[in-house]
Amino acid sequence: MSSTGMTLPELKETLLAAAGESEGVDLDGDIADVPFADLGYDSLAVLETGGRIEKKYGISLDDDDLTSAETPGELLKLVNASLA
Repeated sequence: MSSTGMTLPELKETLLAAAGESEGVDLDGDIADVPFADLGYDSLAVLETGGRIEKKYGISLDDDDLTSAETPGELLKLVNASLA
C-alpha cells in the first residue's frame, strides 16, 4: 500500500485473486472507469474483493457501499476513504 492509500495496480491484483483469472477478463490498461460488469465481475465478485481488501488492510467496508461501486475507480475511492 502506498502512503496515499490503495493504488489501481493493487486493486487489480486483488480483483484477480478474488475472482480468478477467467477467460475474457482483461484488467490491462486504465480500468478505473470501466464498469465491473464490462470487466466480467458481478456483485458477488466485488463483495469477495471487498472481503480481501478488509482482511489485507484491517478496515471494514459496508456491503451496500461495495455493491454500489460500479467501477474500480469508485471502489478505490471507497477503500481509500476508509483508510484515511
